[in-house]
Amino acid sequence: MKTFFAFLILSLCVSAQATVLVGLVDIQKIITTIKEGKGVQKTLEKAFNDKKSVLKKDEDKIKKAQEDYKKQSMVLADQARMTKEREIQEQMMKLQSKTMEFQKEIQKMEQDMKKPILEKLRPIIDEISKANAVAMTFELSAAPIIYAEAKKDLTEEVIKAYDKKYPGK
Repeated sequence: MKTFFAFLILSLCVSAQATVLVGLVDIQKIITTIKEGKGVQKTLEKAFNDKKSVLKKDEDKIKKAQEDYKKQSMVLADQARMTKEREIQEQMMKLQSKTMEFQKEIQKMEQDMKKPILEKLRPIIDEISKANAVAMTFELSAAPIIYAEAKKDLTEEVIKAYDKKYPGK
């Protein structure tokens, strides 16, 4: 029994001295660099710009209403002035609400479009990690490695492997 424990302790000491190679990947860079990811970015930018132009029109209407109010405020009766102020306030609240709604839509759209890419990325990252004899692979932004005796950035290899396996779009 003593020999078993001595062997166990000795094997732990030997394996503790072995260098562990840590892999790193930058998922954001991968998604913005791969061909399929560039297509997603273009789609998202178009949707964002479309929504931005709608918001700009509403914003311009509010500015016009504010300018008109400033010109008329001296001659308006108190009741009419309060009504105008309330209308402008309501328009501003609707604009804020629409802005938040658009942000949620864009975020959901982004998640929905990136999900299939992330699912296809997992096995590629596993494959590249194994090929590079990496013990563990971390996503840079989720778990930044401050120090590792041996680390290797696998991002570029993953990008090349992804585009090779899933060309075009």
